[in-house]
Amino acid sequence: MKYNLLGNTGVLVSEIGFGAMTFGESSENWNVFGALGDKEAQKLVDLALDQGVNFFDTANIYAKGRSEEMLGKALKSKRQQAIIATKVRGRTGPGPNEIGLSRLNIIREVEDSLRRLNTDYIDLYQIHNPDQLTDWEETLRALDDLVRSGKVRYIGSSNLTAWQIMKSRAISQLHGLHAFKSSQSYYSLAGRELEREIIPALRDQNMGLIVWSPLAGGFLSGKYSRENSGGTSDRFTKFAFPPVDVEKAYAILDVLRDIAKARESTVARIALAWLLNQPAVTTVIVGAKRPDQLLDNLQASGIKLTSGELSRLDVASRLPEEYPFWSFMEEDDSIIRKAPQ
Repeated sequence: MKYNLLGNTGVLVSEIGFGAMTFGESSENWNVFGALGDKEAQKLVDLALDQGVNFFDTANIYAKGRSEEMLGKALKSKRQQAIIATKVRGRTGPGPNEIGLSRLNIIREVEDSLRRLNTDYIDLYQIHNPDQLTDWEETLRALDDLVRSGKVRYIGSSNLTAWQIMKSRAISQLHGLHAFKSSQSYYSLAGRELEREIIPALRDQNMGLIVWSPLAGGFLSGKYSRENSGGTSDRFTKFAFPPVDVEKAYAILDVLRDIAKARESTVARIALAWLLNQPAVTTVIVGAKRPDQLLDNLQASGIKLTSGELSRLDVASRLPEEYPFWSFMEEDDSIIRKAPQ
């Protein structure tokens, strides 16, 4: 397993992380992701640790908190081997304030997450989505207090736009507050939109990129084709999230299958390897329901794709140019331009 620095924290995280969204039954839509029990969860966590995984991601809303409980139970005495990340923002109850990024909700929810995870501290505490009703300074001061208290080691963001990332960083700098160290964002061969502005912002700010849904909700796992689009009980058919341009994704799958066949590998491994070959990526979160599925995904670590393979995948998956990017013209390097003295 390869390890990468999480932004400028000095903390090394495994380039493939484990996502616990598959843990826990719930009466809501979370069951579609896995609904695994304690025994299955324990096997997967132990296997991940044995394979060198040290980054584990969950959220307070996954299976109404059961995911956090099961992850904490599975790690038990191995807590020191793990970097635990969880999130806050989503609705946790019927009350008007049981949602969002107010100080009231953040402080309450971090205590509940600590209890469920059975730990004294959270390594990376992330806002799950932006909150249009709460002032950024309110949210960032609450998170800063948690870091200073020792209950949280680092803070991160998730699903923010580039301008929101830069605004939050500016507010933190202006007021001397701890700033977001990472962004957890959707990124896959079937969804490369964050390359336009989010990745440039993260690289400029030396922030980590944690990738969620690297196989586009399972569509790039290798089980789908033009001939097999899933059945009525299929996860993607039930809940197509994240959204996928299916026809474009089939063209990407054609290339993935060719490369996987030539390498005697699997489609899922090559799709994950493409992400691991992107310089901005810190860690890629995989969610598994079975040990064999997890092992297959973990074998993507260390795969180096050739320039030819990367080029083929880029051609199949690249984004169309949008304004203002198509307006940029190459400069004439024969003319040396100097700023006024």
